[in-house]
Amino acid sequence: MTEHEKEKCNCGTCHEEEESHEEKGTCSCGTCHDEVECHEDHEETECQVCRIEPEGKGPLRETGFKIDNMDCADCAKKLEERIAKVHGVTSVKFNFGTATLNIKHTGAASDLLDVVEQSGYHVAADTFKITQFDVQELDCIDCAKKFEKAIAMTPGVIRASLNFAVGKLIVEHTCPVDDILAAARDIGYTIKVSGTKEKGSFFTRHRPVLITVVSGLLTVTGFTLSHLNVPPYIPILLYFMAIVVGGSHIAKSAIYSLKTMTADMNLLMTIAIIGAMAIGQWEEGATVVVLFALGNALQSYTLDKTRNSIKELISITPNDAAVIRNGSEVRLNTALINVGDMIVVKPGEKIPMDGEVISGLSYVNQAPITGESMSVEKEPGSVVYAGTINENGALEIKVTRLAKDNTLSKIIHMVEEAQVQRAPTQVFLDKFTKYYTPAVILLAAGVAIIPTLMGQPFYTWLYRGLVLLVISCPCALVISTPVSIVAAIGSASRNGVLIKGGSYLEEIGRARAIAFDKTGTLTKGKTAVSEVVNFDSLDTAQIMNIAASLESKSGHPLAAAIIRANHGQTPMPVENFQSVTGKGVTGTVDGVDYTLGNLKMFEAVNENVQQTVAHLQEAGMTPVILGKDHAILAVIAISDEVRPESRELVKDLHKSGLKEVVMLTGDNNRMAKAIASDIGLDGYFGELLPEEKANIVKGIRKAHGNVIMVGDGVNDAPALAASNVGIAMGATGSDTALETADIALMANDLTKVDYTIRLGRHTLSIIKQNVIFAIAIKAVFIGLAVFGMANLWMAVFADMGASLIVILNGMRLIRTH
Repeated sequence: MTEHEKEKCNCGTCHEEEESHEEKGTCSCGTCHDEVECHEDHEETECQVCRIEPEGKGPLRETGFKIDNMDCADCAKKLEERIAKVHGVTSVKFNFGTATLNIKHTGAASDLLDVVEQSGYHVAADTFKITQFDVQELDCIDCAKKFEKAIAMTPGVIRASLNFAVGKLIVEHTCPVDDILAAARDIGYTIKVSGTKEKGSFFTRHRPVLITVVSGLLTVTGFTLSHLNVPPYIPILLYFMAIVVGGSHIAKSAIYSLKTMTADMNLLMTIAIIGAMAIGQWEEGATVVVLFALGNALQSYTLDKTRNSIKELISITPNDAAVIRNGSEVRLNTALINVGDMIVVKPGEKIPMDGEVISGLSYVNQAPITGESMSVEKEPGSVVYAGTINENGALEIKVTRLAKDNTLSKIIHMVEEAQVQRAPTQVFLDKFTKYYTPAVILLAAGVAIIPTLMGQPFYTWLYRGLVLLVISCPCALVISTPVSIVAAIGSASRNGVLIKGGSYLEEIGRARAIAFDKTGTLTKGKTAVSEVVNFDSLDTAQIMNIAASLESKSGHPLAAAIIRANHGQTPMPVENFQSVTGKGVTGTVDGVDYTLGNLKMFEAVNENVQQTVAHLQEAGMTPVILGKDHAILAVIAISDEVRPESRELVKDLHKSGLKEVVMLTGDNNRMAKAIASDIGLDGYFGELLPEEKANIVKGIRKAHGNVIMVGDGVNDAPALAASNVGIAMGATGSDTALETADIALMANDLTKVDYTIRLGRHTLSIIKQNVIFAIAIKAVFIGLAVFGMANLWMAVFADMGASLIVILNGMRLIRTH
């Protein structure tokens, strides 16, 4: 309907009369949510209102939801009506007394849940359980999509989400777990609940290899006997047995493809094998099965290698820890350890929890989290992270985060989520293959039928059509992008770089400009005394001791730098201390009156001092003058120290193809100019507010197309958001930095910026190589097939061989440093 019903709802929330909500699709009251009428032309997409899925047909089943926040009978009736409109729903009944919704339907239960949630209602948490499964032998993206859909259509399953990259399936369900395991077996897959230890039978664990070996031996035996003096039916029987052994899994998947009316490699291969048997090509049919089984086994193995780069990250945290309870040390599972507990980590052990060192001194290898090559010294007050390695001293650590909330858990979650975020190339290829596969099937049918109608030999052209069918599967093309993305993200995670999705890898690979925040990014963000210019007979140590003594009473930001430069000497007593806002401080030390501050603090200074102050300011430093009576003793220069790697980084970025490397800062232009000149930047923008930084980034983006912004992930949030790719520095332990940036560098290591850009460029290059190769090999063999110059086993070799080549090519990204 396009008009809100002009009747009063008893809940007292809905508006009595609503405007037309033709575009929005829902009533603005947020409660009754009447929908627009369903569109007739769904094509292959879902209607955003009724959530109809074109392939969402299945057996009639019943699903029940308990609704938490339903307190209006009229609204309950409207919800009933809305669900009744969902494609595949045969009946719906809402029991207002028990707040239970019972639905009979043939489509996916997730569609029904979507309607309930979009209507503003909450399904009770105890309505269903969530279980995570590990999926084995998952080596084909098309097959993975169908597998996910098959599980989603299982009676009692509400929603199923498959992460192809790490082989994880998350299922929301009301049915027993055994029903889900059985549904997976029915379509030829083995799954197990994540975390379970059972290894399964020898056959289950090595099925792809065993199937390949047995079917291969049967085929070789049949081929050998066919050249000896034996009855013809014996080799044919052996070929048939090879086809049954090697092709049963293929046939199961093909049957499911037929049920869902979607073509994939299994369906095309099954048709080709049946066709080969029908025209008496038993030897070729068996050879096709063996090659296909071998290709699947190798493909599964190589994909597992790329997945292991993620699984290694997941496995680096110990499962238990030594905890001090009631004065004694006990070992507990990390899930049972609470915030505030004290844990003991001995030399050589992995640190099991995020925490703060209470006692002990040691060096800790933080490479698993931050990618830092050098170990970091830890002392009381230092922060440590789960998964890092304690090297040479016992540490007593106070736990600051639960195991499920620690930094490593967040990294693992985000790395897994990153696999789901598809790159633009992958999105395009998925759309392309929707049309490509049916088109080639039609072409294959045309090759088999049209020449026959024109008087050509039937078996010859049928065979060519079958060859074309096998070649047509776009496996290599479809897998070319995701395997590269998985390998790159796995490599990055081991190097302390967290990339939130393949799209950011592609974006950073195309970048032509980069903007850096200054403080804490190009500089260390920690002021330090960089120079002392004496104008008196006092030596530098004496000057610093006097200045530090005065600053020990001050709360000025520069005071800490002067105190640190005193190298631990005990400050002298200060009398008559006074602080003058915006100018400096005065006080009496050892009976002498001293003044410490900027030029405004002094009535007059000689030309030599003025020139020194001006020179230091031009160099980007802050001068602090120490004087007594009317004499100037020294000028102390304080600066935010530039990171030593900044200068080399700028050179590397230019070598990587970036046209413009600039700095954005809130500091004054004089200081910005000095730092930009020092490290060789192409430009700088000073005295900027956060919003102004964002506007500058937008301008650079307009000029260069793709721009990267590097900041701390908190103060630079507007600029990070305005860029194509936002990179947060030093995100370890910072929830805000992990959330706001597209890419997070876990350590304050600027060299990782160049590594990330090189990784992005390398990934983009490999994706292009894979796509071009996959398309070229298809084009060549399709041409050969049409002209009768390719046979079935060559077609399988071309398809599976191309898939293996693009996988192996993508795996090269794992070694990027």
